[in-house]
Amino acid sequence: MRQFPTLPAIGLLFFLGAVLPCRGADQPAARGPDRELFQHTVSQAIEFLRSSQNEHGAYSENTGPAVTALVATAMLRHGRSPDDPLVKRSLDYILRLVHDDGGIYAQGSRHRNYETSIAVMCLAEANRDGRYDRVLAHAGKFLKGLQWDEDEGEDKAAVNYGGAGYGSHNRPDLSNTNFLIDALKSLGRGADDPAIKKALVFVSRCQNLETEHNTTPFAAKNPDGGFYYTPAAGGTSQAGQTPEGGLRSYGSMTYAGLKSMIFAGVDADDPRVKAAMKWISRNYDLQSNPGMGSAGLYYYYHTFAKALDATGLAQVEDDHGQPHDWRRELAEALARRQQSDGSWTNTNSRWLEGDPNLVTAYALLALSYCKPQS
Repeated sequence: MRQFPTLPAIGLLFFLGAVLPCRGADQPAARGPDRELFQHTVSQAIEFLRSSQNEHGAYSENTGPAVTALVATAMLRHGRSPDDPLVKRSLDYILRLVHDDGGIYAQGSRHRNYETSIAVMCLAEANRDGRYDRVLAHAGKFLKGLQWDEDEGEDKAAVNYGGAGYGSHNRPDLSNTNFLIDALKSLGRGADDPAIKKALVFVSRCQNLETEHNTTPFAAKNPDGGFYYTPAAGGTSQAGQTPEGGLRSYGSMTYAGLKSMIFAGVDADDPRVKAAMKWISRNYDLQSNPGMGSAGLYYYYHTFAKALDATGLAQVEDDHGQPHDWRRELAEALARRQQSDGSWTNTNSRWLEGDPNLVTAYALLALSYCKPQS
C-alpha cells in the first residue's frame, strides 16, 4: 500500500504510476512562482485587508465569523503573528462569537458547521502557545455533534451518513463535509478518528465512481471519477445533470473530495484517488472552475491549491502530457487578476464572491500553498 509520500516534491511525479505520465528528460522541473512577484502580490493584498477591517476587528461582519476567520488564517499562513494587532483584533472578534455549546457562529446562524469549522482552522493556526486549547476542544465536540450519524438515527447505509451540511438545507453536502474534515485535521485528528472515518463514507458517495464505497444510483450514470455536491435529498450537483440523470462533476468539489480522502487516510493506490486524479488531468484549468465557469472561481483556486499541496505533487500533467508547475501557474493567474487596490473580486457574485474581503481571503489562502522555493 503506497501512502502519499513525503519525498522531495519533484520525485513525487511518479507516485501515481499510470495515472500521471512520467516527466521526460526534456521537460523542466517545477520551480514555483517568482519570488518578487509572489511577495508583491501578497503584500498588496494584506494592505488592502488592513484598510477594510472594521472597528470590531471583523471583515464582512454580516457573514458572522466566516470571512474574518478566513482573512486571519490567510495572514497567519503568510507569517503574521497571532499578536500582530491586525490579526489579534480579528481573533478577538472571533472569540466573542464562541457559544456555550462550543460552536463559533453568529447568533441565530443556520450555517453553524461552516462558521465553526472555519473559525476552528483559524484558531488552530493561531494556537502557537496553547492559548486556545479549551475553546478548540469544545468546538471540536460541537462539530462532531452536527455530523449526520447514529445520533440522528442514521446508520451507515443511509446516504446522509457521515456528512455535514448547512442547517438551512436539512441535508449534508460535500463542501461542508470537506470543511468538517479540515477542521478536525487542524485539531490533530487523524484517519483513525471516528468522525473522520464517518465523513469518508459520505465523501466517497459524492464521487462519480461505482465501487463498494459508493452504490448510489448516480455513480454509474456519469462514471468520470470527479465529485459533485451531494447524493442526499435526491442528489444535487451545482453543475447540473447529465441526460442520463447523472450528477455532473465539477472542479471545486473534485479537489475538495480528493483532499478530503487524503486527509482521511486514503492512499495513492486506491481506485478513488486514481479516478479523481484522472479527472483532474483531463480538466486541469486555471481560467475557470471546471464545469462551473466563473461561479465559485476563488473557492476553486483555494481548494485546488490545498488539495494539490496535500498530494505532494510539484507538477500535474494534463491529458495531453503537458506538465504544469501548478504553484507557479496559480500564483501568476492570481497576480493577473489582482485589482489595483490589492484586492480580488469575482464578477460572478454567486456564493458571495462579489465580496472583495472573502475573495481576497481565498486568494491569499491559495497563495499560501504556492510559496517560492527557498
